[in-house]
Amino acid sequence: MFERAPRIIVGLLAISGLGIGLWAAIDPHGFYANFPGGGRHWVSADGPYNEHLVRDFGSLNLGLAAVALVAFWRPVRELLVAVALANLAFEGPHLAYHLRHLDLYDTPDKIANVASLSVALVLPVILLVVALRKEVTGARPLRG
Repeated sequence: MFERAPRIIVGLLAISGLGIGLWAAIDPHGFYANFPGGGRHWVSADGPYNEHLVRDFGSLNLGLAAVALVAFWRPVRELLVAVALANLAFEGPHLAYHLRHLDLYDTPDKIANVASLSVALVLPVILLVVALRKEVTGARPLRG
């Protein structure tokens, strides 16, 4: 399992980043009004619409997804560590912000918001630990 864990994690990070990133970058107002979907409205509950901010958020997620896709294709330690650190740099402050602003949501949305953002933080922590503990089986060495 530990041999496959890095690829599974970067795959999940890539899929998440692509989904959120494409939605926010292509349809920023739709993302603002309807994220996370299913009749929930997590973004619009937190202030007025700002197209620039939503598009930047989408582009950030697309950038994180691009690096995760490269690490999925070539799971060498350096790339896995880079993916983990980049996601931690984003997800840590992102979760901290939402923990300070839970009053915007009803109880089910509070729970779902904290749970989803916690998973988004835990995945790169696990990736970092696994990448630093041992060589990843099947990883090809970097050529320089």
